[in-house]
Amino acid sequence: MALAKIKGLEGRGVYVAGDDIDTDRIIPARFMKCVTFDGLGQYAFYDVRFDEKGKPKSHPLNDERFKGASILFSGKNFGCGSSREHAPQSLHKFGIRAVVAESFAEIFFGNCTTLGIPCVTLTRAQIEEIGKIIEKDPKANIAINLEKKELQVGGKSYSFEMKEVARSALTAGQWDPIGDLLEGAEKVNALAAKLPYTAW
Repeated sequence: MALAKIKGLEGRGVYVAGDDIDTDRIIPARFMKCVTFDGLGQYAFYDVRFDEKGKPKSHPLNDERFKGASILFSGKNFGCGSSREHAPQSLHKFGIRAVVAESFAEIFFGNCTTLGIPCVTLTRAQIEEIGKIIEKDPKANIAINLEKKELQVGGKSYSFEMKEVARSALTAGQWDPIGDLLEGAEKVNALAAKLPYTAW
């Protein structure tokens, strides 16, 4: 089955301010003992969302006004630290479908792309301005157009930057290498049958 061509998306936003938000903050290591990624969404940002007794703290992702938001805004070097794939998986399972930040850690960026999560960059001033729009109107619709590299919200338009290799992979529906391989399974099997060292 062909992968979806992700040319754009729409949703509501949530602003999680801060620079150098690392993967351990996104998903604490003790929750990485799972066999599959299912259920990781409940642990996204766990230690900054809940206290040691599991009581909710004041955090944008706990704010009812932003419940269901699918576009996360943050600062520079988002996703730094260890290369754990669980971090973008937890965001995806939480419901995040795009991340907008000043910059991204390279491995986190790549892991997001293979999940079909666009990571786009805007300036600090632009993100803070959008944060104010979201704070004033949590239901404001945000539209991200990957073909035009444009984000629209609150009647304003922002041109964003994105690595071309990721943008083209998403818009062409070629963002998951494993998915591409499985789609060509018949050709793979046919070639394997002709190779003497794969015969058994």
